[in-house]
Amino acid sequence: MTTDDASVLYEPNDRLPAGLTLGMGLQGLLLSVTTTALTISLFANAVGLDDDDRSWMIFAALAVNGVATAAQSTRGGPIGCGHVLMVGTAPSYLAVTLLAAERSDARTLATLIVVSSCVQFILAKWLPRARQIITPSVGGIVLMLIAVTVAGVAVGRLAGPPGGTASSAGPAVAALTVAVAAMLGLRAKGRARLWSPLIGIAVACVVAALFGLFDSTRVSAARWIALPEPQLPGVELTASSEFWSLLPMFVVVSMAAGLLAMSSGVIIQQVSWQNPPVTDFRLVQGAMNTNGAASLIGGFFGALPTVVYGPTSATMTTLTGVASRRVGYSVGAMLVAVAFAPKATAVLASIPDAVTAGYLLVIMGMVFVEGMRAVAREGLTRHRALIVGISLGIGFGLQGSSVVADLIGGAWGALLGNGMVAGTIAAIALTAFVEVSGRRRQRLEVELHIDSLGPISEFLDSLAAGAGWSEASRNRLRLVGEEALASLLEDRGDESHARLVVIARSAPNSIELQFLAALEEQNLEEQLACLSERAEVPEERTISLHLLRHFASTVRHRKYSGIDIVTVEVDRSR
Repeated sequence: MTTDDASVLYEPNDRLPAGLTLGMGLQGLLLSVTTTALTISLFANAVGLDDDDRSWMIFAALAVNGVATAAQSTRGGPIGCGHVLMVGTAPSYLAVTLLAAERSDARTLATLIVVSSCVQFILAKWLPRARQIITPSVGGIVLMLIAVTVAGVAVGRLAGPPGGTASSAGPAVAALTVAVAAMLGLRAKGRARLWSPLIGIAVACVVAALFGLFDSTRVSAARWIALPEPQLPGVELTASSEFWSLLPMFVVVSMAAGLLAMSSGVIIQQVSWQNPPVTDFRLVQGAMNTNGAASLIGGFFGALPTVVYGPTSATMTTLTGVASRRVGYSVGAMLVAVAFAPKATAVLASIPDAVTAGYLLVIMGMVFVEGMRAVAREGLTRHRALIVGISLGIGFGLQGSSVVADLIGGAWGALLGNGMVAGTIAAIALTAFVEVSGRRRQRLEVELHIDSLGPISEFLDSLAAGAGWSEASRNRLRLVGEEALASLLEDRGDESHARLVVIARSAPNSIELQFLAALEEQNLEEQLACLSERAEVPEERTISLHLLRHFASTVRHRKYSGIDIVTVEVDRSR
């Protein structure tokens, strides 16, 4: 569909050849199964699950993850983000799930997973109202913290090679994996680029086998086809004291999973198109809802909570240039199929740690860059730069440190001492502080109708006069209000009898206006971005947008489910 040098070779709506669809599905399957199998193995070994419980947990996790991954590729309604966004078992839940397994039984653990997953539905529902705190820059900070955390874990997996192998075998294979992935990523074009991740992993696996790093015992012991005996834990209808003591920690981790889904939903939209559109936050809400639903359903079936493998998905899309949602369907179908094939799961899970560690280093480096881009898109103002710096400083500083864990102790110490959690909390808290400590907002609510132009003009004129603006600046602010209203009213039809809320916040040299309306029209900011690509013959709609951009210093538009939010900033001296 495009040239070899294009960043995106196949966009979400494009059809893929069958062979490429299967190949991309296999790459996603490999990345998803290895993390899921490792997480469940760590949990099962720590808790001491028997073979039946372990087999059922792996089966349930793969089946739920497969359905959720396929659902993410759909778009329409509250479920799905319309892009390739893999869902898998969440390593971030290990600390709290192990604590719950130690203090209670399987029924209480399942109840905690089911209840805490509902937090993600609430977070998605309230995302429009929390837009000033849960911002794309906060999502970018989360991505950067995740990248550093996972990269540290990947390096840690290089220690302790299997018996009988040289101590340098693991680092050497990991270095080779990074080198091959880097060379292919930098120079591969055309079909070679499409298959570059799989080629890199295959080459590294061959070298790892020569070093004796493969362990084939699990593969030989696994059955080809099997349906484990169901081990359904059930849920508690009456909450116990252990449930209430553990619930706050599960809620915190579930919120972190929701934030990851939010940031992943933003990033995947940016890397999946040749000309990235303005972020559609309705799709972001769909990504969050889908992950919450997967965790909830998994809890009923005895699986560990899920998380969006957004960083991995975005990196796979960036490296290969393939963003067709058919890849999501392929990965989902393969995950469900592998759930019934224990031997295939064992083969994928037996890939040496050195290979997965090296590949994870490449992926997490790309994830860190995407986090930086997410922050840069909102602009590094003085306040935002300070928030990013402090949050990353806390997150990076606590990574691998036991200061907080030793100070607080217990599960809360381990949770708050985690660099990713602490940095995320710092980012949200600082953003909330800036929002709360800022100048008081003024609000006007009117009907979304041309007759509301008078009240809006009076409201803006009073606001500018109170800020000491000149008559020329006051006129410009009124014109911004007029053009914003006209743009929202464009093509609204007789059915759009909505309310318009205007929220204003004054700064020393600028005024920020937010227009909130329940519309289903085209994205205003996207129309602005496309003005340079339009014909020179102006249309009435184009002229209105030109005027709005001329009078205002910035114009941003976000679409959520059931609400449009247009943010306009007007400088005093513009």
